[in-house]
Amino acid sequence: MNLFGDAFAWMLDPAQWQGQYALPVLLGQHLFFSLISVLIAAAVALPLGWLIGHTGRGREIAVAISGAARAIPSFGLMVLLVLLLGVLRVPQAAVITFVLLAIPSLLAGAYTGLEAIDRRVLDAARAMGMTEWQVFTKVELPLGLPLLVGGLRSALLQVIATVTIAAYVNLGGLGWPIIQGLPLRRFDEVLAGAILVAVLALVVDLLMALAQHAAVPRGVRTDRTSRRRSARAAAATASA
Repeated sequence: MNLFGDAFAWMLDPAQWQGQYALPVLLGQHLFFSLISVLIAAAVALPLGWLIGHTGRGREIAVAISGAARAIPSFGLMVLLVLLLGVLRVPQAAVITFVLLAIPSLLAGAYTGLEAIDRRVLDAARAMGMTEWQVFTKVELPLGLPLLVGGLRSALLQVIATVTIAAYVNLGGLGWPIIQGLPLRRFDEVLAGAILVAVLALVVDLLMALAQHAAVPRGVRTDRTSRRRSARAAAATASA
């Protein structure tokens, strides 16, 4: 218990809130690498995922690529890219690592969101005279958005957790107290860094959960509520 107290005391120490490695600076670096990596990954994965989900082709290849990308150890990949690109391109090596980590979740969220749509809904849209672009933008995209946001949520959490290793190559982030504290046996500093990363992940997860709930189209949400009420009414009638 004293270790937790020491960790919070370390975080509240005024010395940790000023200078080059101040906690706000480290938080900003952590968020920057996380967001820029997920944005680049989204630019690559979302169009490909939507194409797969809309056409129904290439799913097996996407699954194989996603599985291979998940199996790559992030730390080893980052060190390898640093060696290949050179010490002057460490930030690029780190971003490439985090992008590759985020792509599988975003890709899966994009194509599963479209695949989960009832085919009868799409057939009805085409029967009304909608073009393929209109079917995608007005039917598939809104209905597939909740699963897409779920993929984005997963990608963000994975990247936020992994950006911690950026401190190994002197890029800062909330992993810095952990990397600095380990060789010095400053376990209060190590625990403080771990707590900060965990709190950041929990806050982002909460925000993305709210976004995922809000992404459900109003008509679908109303239909789900009606079905729940009907089920409750049927259960009450049966018990009576």
